[in-house]
Amino acid sequence: MGIQIGVQLYSVRDDCQRDLPGTLKAIAQIGYAGVEFAGYYGYEAKTLRQMLDDNGLVCCGTHIGIDQLLGDTLYRTVEFHQTLGCPYLIVPGLPEEYRATRQKWIETAQLFSEIAERLKSHGFRIGYHNHWIEFQPLEGELPWDTFFSHASPAVIMQIDTGNALHGGAHAAPFVRKYPGRAITVHVKEYSSTNPSAIIGEGEVNWSDFFEACETVGGTEWYIVEQETYAHPPLETIRLCFEAMRRLGKVG
Repeated sequence: MGIQIGVQLYSVRDDCQRDLPGTLKAIAQIGYAGVEFAGYYGYEAKTLRQMLDDNGLVCCGTHIGIDQLLGDTLYRTVEFHQTLGCPYLIVPGLPEEYRATRQKWIETAQLFSEIAERLKSHGFRIGYHNHWIEFQPLEGELPWDTFFSHASPAVIMQIDTGNALHGGAHAAPFVRKYPGRAITVHVKEYSSTNPSAIIGEGEVNWSDFFEACETVGGTEWYIVEQETYAHPPLETIRLCFEAMRRLGKVG
């Protein structure tokens, strides 16, 4: 099977808040194969799983706070996501105390590696998702490199193309630098002149990024994310899907 296309539900967060079942139905009708959660809108895991099943969708991951993966809380998190059918637990950002210095990034990488080992027997993986600060030098090194050069290869590198470019970095070289670790990636445009640009309208080098994912990244999911809008959010993610089709990524 080729790389599948999902969408991060944060892209349509207001629609999800109003009508999650209807929003999932609309996402499936657009053609997306899966969704990545960023909160559960008060629903239980069993109900969420049924909503996905009803629409032929799968869960391609979730964004979750690091606090939900520590100590005994980890086992409650595992139980919920086993029911949901969500194998990838991605931390989308970290409090200052985890990233204030290069040494803190190293310690955080070691913590993620320990969590990855605890999750392994349950069939789950932990990952980290970037914003822009990871690509701003800290004590002579990019935090992204500090983290992933010290983290276990079991830790997923969920690189966000738009956020990386906002920080001054193209994503493709990092996919190549850490092969086999970009299991899920965020497909997001970045434009220095148009904050609402969708895929193909900005400065991301898509052909290079997709080539890296498809040859060395180990990528299973392209996850579309859009946080700013020139159109209603559901229409925006439809336009993003059509952009992926034009780029030859829809099977």
